[in-house]
Amino acid sequence: MGIDSIIVWLIVGAIAGWLAGLIVKGGGFGLLGNIVIGIIGAVVAGWLLPQLGIGLGVGIVAAIINSAIGGVIVLVIISLIRRG
Repeated sequence: MGIDSIIVWLIVGAIAGWLAGLIVKGGGFGLLGNIVIGIIGAVVAGWLLPQLGIGLGVGIVAAIINSAIGGVIVLVIISLIRRG
């Protein structure tokens, strides 16, 4: 994995985390928080969506959408844990 791959991961994670924060209305998490939510969301969606038979295709836009969906799932789970 080269430095260019890491930079793409960080950019996709930041955008996806920001989108997930907008959708869930969780407020701003800052750049680092958005990156973490986006990367964790990518892992969650990368496992969950194929289990459900959902494929979004390939490419950077599909990666952002995939990560944002996973980020929303992560944020919803976090909000449920905080309430309970």
